[in-house]
Amino acid sequence: MILTTANISELPSRYRAHLFQSISGVKSANLLGTIDKQGNTNLSIISSVVHFGSNPPILGYVQRPQTEEKHSLDNIKATKFYSFNVVPANIIAQAHQTSAKYDKLTSEFEATGLTPYFHEKFNAPFVKESQVKIGLELLEIIPIKHNGTQLVLGQVVFVEIPDEHVTKDGVVAHDQLETAGIIGLDTYVKIDKLARFSYAEPTKGLTKL
Repeated sequence: MILTTANISELPSRYRAHLFQSISGVKSANLLGTIDKQGNTNLSIISSVVHFGSNPPILGYVQRPQTEEKHSLDNIKATKFYSFNVVPANIIAQAHQTSAKYDKLTSEFEATGLTPYFHEKFNAPFVKESQVKIGLELLEIIPIKHNGTQLVLGQVVFVEIPDEHVTKDGVVAHDQLETAGIIGLDTYVKIDKLARFSYAEPTKGLTKL
């Protein structure tokens, strides 16, 4: 297959969406948890979480164009808090179902059988079934003028991970957690560890850790 600008634009829309959602490979699978000021919870699967810095810790995700109601983003704007919940392999069906277009008063937690979990120090729901829970406070929303998407940046203010799945130097062992990844819009894969290497330097060879 060889594509250029001319024939990319001629591809069927669904084919084009699948192709360019999957072309870069495996992405992280996270459930975005929010709540509105009336106490209605919302949950949605996202595959665009990106690390933007560690001091302070900042994570971002891409919000698709607002051609319709976006309950998650509305809740984030209203409360300033939200959660990322890393998806384990054993809940991929429920996680994927959160992408369905439920109405605002229908909680995806209830619709999919996932369990909302609240911590007293954080004002947004986590997913109990996830072992990696990340609480964020909204920093800014940056419009991407080229396609109507928005980059949502948040500072990590709360983390909950089992101690036994974090190495002594701070690496989260996603292979042990059986974390799932996403290819494209609807294909889920399991993460396996291939290797971990020492810090790369020009004057030294790599060693496996």
